This record gives sequence, structure tokens and C-alpha cells, in this order.
Amino acid sequence: MKSDGSATFVLIHGGGSSSWDWHLVEPRLREHGHRVIAVDLPIEDPSTGISEYADAVIAGLGDASNVVVVAHSFGGLTAPVVAARTDVDLLILLSAMIPVPGQAPGDWWSGSGHSALGIKMDTEQEMIDAFLHDVPPELAADSMKHGRDQTEANAELPIPLDAWPDVPTRFLLCRDDHFFPPEFMRPLVIERLGFAPDEIDGSHCVMLSRPIELADRLHQFWTELE
Repeated sequence: MKSDGSATFVLIHGGGSSSWDWHLVEPRLREHGHRVIAVDLPIEDPSTGISEYADAVIAGLGDASNVVVVAHSFGGLTAPVVAARTDVDLLILLSAMIPVPGQAPGDWWSGSGHSALGIKMDTEQEMIDAFLHDVPPELAADSMKHGRDQTEANAELPIPLDAWPDVPTRFLLCRDDHFFPPEFMRPLVIERLGFAPDEIDGSHCVMLSRPIELADRLHQFWTELE
């Protein structure tokens, strides 16, 4: 591990999104000397679910070493399955959903208490307020154009995870997140992972609003790995 100080960062996007979300973070990670793989999960295919998403990430990895898996939002359900199936040196959850082993993705919202928050996303402006409120308007509009339809065909299939993988894990919470508010996420992280989250300023889509700061924090987490 860490023989040359560099890592392979595998970046997993959130629900209804794509690898485009990471396009401002990737160059900075490469400046730090890392290899970067941003995957596109097959979210539009109704024959797929979390298990197939994990397989897609692993296929993208190939024979990479010094692997850091970074998962945003809905990607947090896939990341620990990846870590349970292949060699991962560090798992970083970024404002991410934390699964309960064996729980179905569709049950996460009520099981975590998120449904009770009453966050509205019926209009484009409500979507921007929830996810992109501090992103420059032109970039926010571009982000909306890159959205993808995500099937919920297998949302009731249990996540194929018996226990949380034995992999060093960090959680990075966004202090200005309107979709996963800090007051909601802080206790959830402690309850489900057993430690307090790290924190960064920015909205749910911090990779667009603060890409350099985010990339530097991801690099820092790697350098801090024992």
C-alpha cells in the first residue's frame, strides 16, 4: 500500500447523475499525482441494481492498486459493496447514503428518517435549492442538463452486503447541504458508522461548488491513511 504515495481514486456519482459531476475534481487529483477513474453506473437499465452497479465499478477498476473509492449521495449504497468484493484501501463517503446491510435501497428514506424532513423537489428551482444552491448559475444549469433517468425497478431488492467491509472509512459531510442537512447527517453517521464525520463547507454538490477544496481534502484523507 502507498508504495509511491499515489492512489487510484474511483469516483462514484449520485442518483440520476453521471461521471460528469466530477469533471472539476479530476484535474486537481491528478495534480496531486493520482490516477482517477470516474465511473458511469448503469442506472437507466431496469435489469440492474446495486449489485450490478458495484460490478460496473469493479470492471472500471481493472488491476488498479492503492484504491480509494469516493462515493457521493446515492453512490454510498454501492461503495461498500465494491469494498466487500475487491481490494480497496480507503472508502470515502461524500454526503452519502449509508446503507444498513441487507436493507433495500427503497427503504433507506424512511428507515433513516429522511422522508420526515419534507424536502420538496417538485420544480426545477426546488431541485436547485436542494442540490445546487451555491453552484454558479451557468454550471448549475449545465448540471441539470446532465441529469439521467434512474430506474427504480430493483429498489426493493436488499443491498448485497452482510456487514460493513473491513476497510478504513471516512465520511465527509457538507455543512451547507440542503438535501442531507448537517443536523440530519451528523447523528446518522455516528449511529451507522460509529464515528463523527469530517466536514467541509458547501452544498450537496460540493464537487461543483468547491472542487479544488474537495479534491485537496480527498488527497489529505489518503495521505493520513496509516
